[in-house]
Amino acid sequence: MDAAVLDTASATAPLVWHRFQFAFTIVYHYLFPQLTMGLALLIAFMKWRGLRPGGGRWNDAARFWIKIFGINFAVGVATGIPMEFQFGTNWARFSTFAGGVIGQTLAMEGMFAFFLESSFLALLVWGEKRLGPRRHFMAALALWAGSWLSGYFIVCTNAMMQHPAGHAIGPDGNLRLVDFGAFILNPWALAQYAHTMAGSVTTASFVMAAVGAFYALKGRHGEQAAIFLHTGVTAGLVAAVLVAFPTGDAQAKMVAAHKPAALAAMEGRFTGGARAAITLIGQPDVAGRKMDNPIEVPGILSILAHGSVRADVHGLDEYPEDTWPDNIELLYYVFHIMVGLGTIFIAVMAVAALLAVRRRLTTFRPMLWVLMLAAPFPYIANTAGWMTAELGRQPWLIYGLLRTADGSSPHVHAGATLFTLIGFCGLYGLVSLLFVLLIGREIAHGPVAQGGGPAPGAEPAHG
Repeated sequence: MDAAVLDTASATAPLVWHRFQFAFTIVYHYLFPQLTMGLALLIAFMKWRGLRPGGGRWNDAARFWIKIFGINFAVGVATGIPMEFQFGTNWARFSTFAGGVIGQTLAMEGMFAFFLESSFLALLVWGEKRLGPRRHFMAALALWAGSWLSGYFIVCTNAMMQHPAGHAIGPDGNLRLVDFGAFILNPWALAQYAHTMAGSVTTASFVMAAVGAFYALKGRHGEQAAIFLHTGVTAGLVAAVLVAFPTGDAQAKMVAAHKPAALAAMEGRFTGGARAAITLIGQPDVAGRKMDNPIEVPGILSILAHGSVRADVHGLDEYPEDTWPDNIELLYYVFHIMVGLGTIFIAVMAVAALLAVRRRLTTFRPMLWVLMLAAPFPYIANTAGWMTAELGRQPWLIYGLLRTADGSSPHVHAGATLFTLIGFCGLYGLVSLLFVLLIGREIAHGPVAQGGGPAPGAEPAHG
């Protein structure tokens, strides 16, 4: 083999494994907070309903989901810690360059939001009798605030990498924070946060509806099954619509304005022009600079990107190839998976809501099966969404400022990274087994009354 090829391979191999390891750990970690952030809102709603006359059944329902929240929160914390260390071990040059800026929000997430969330979770789990109904509801509100504040600080950190704001280059060549307001209120962060939170509520709603459908199909916990179904379907329909519009629409327009090459890659669009079509199905042929077997809807991409059917949408051929996302095929597919599943979510929840209005939701078994089996798909859609954001940012680690190839740790070789990745795979496999056992046990037990016995209404739900 040519010596130059060997040198290139040895130089790129560590970077590949650094990226793969971080991708694996962050994808696995985000399975948990994407549920807890949305679930925090639904728990607060249930506790509010529990304050009203006859609210005992709502408190029983909230008590069940607080336990589910606690398990997910614990696993989320455990799997989030390794990512913090990877900034130093795998991405030392990135940390040196950007730590003075992104360290602000990462520290705020840990010091403020995390402790707020964890403290009030403890009160929710163990303090219901001592606090009383109203203060227990206030603890639920604090949990919601803590989890969503935590989400904002993380999204704000990512937004700095997507669309840098509030920074300057210091005398040492590294970033320093010069405008905290511009950094913390980055327009990209605001749009990305709204989209992320709507996606999180979608996940929580589908999971809640799935558990309710399971109980309804089994003829167990009928009263709580109805609560889970109606709450999950109502919140899920609202959240799924919000994911598409206005939050998804706002994100699309920001990508079109600031990252036109990324938008072109998401759509497999190699040549630009007006009245740009959106591709529903197709296979991007990067080498041939074309889309194979496309099924397109004319003009829609121009509307989504710029609000006008006559607007010009740029193609990849208009930009230097070294500024293209480095995995266009994967970017194209994960983007279309996200959009396709999001559209299906709206349709599923709309049909379920119609059945709920007609008082048939808890007894119409085909829809109960659909809702129960749909639970994994919001996780897939949210993961695809984050992959779209991260793949679309490439080849930049901080867009326009630091390339991914220049951000890794130069002295950590591929063998060391692969060794720890194998260790993470084994460890997270054991964590997954423990998580499934704990969640399965809680679902098998079902909701319980405050005294510890089964919640009333264990008969089949009637709609």
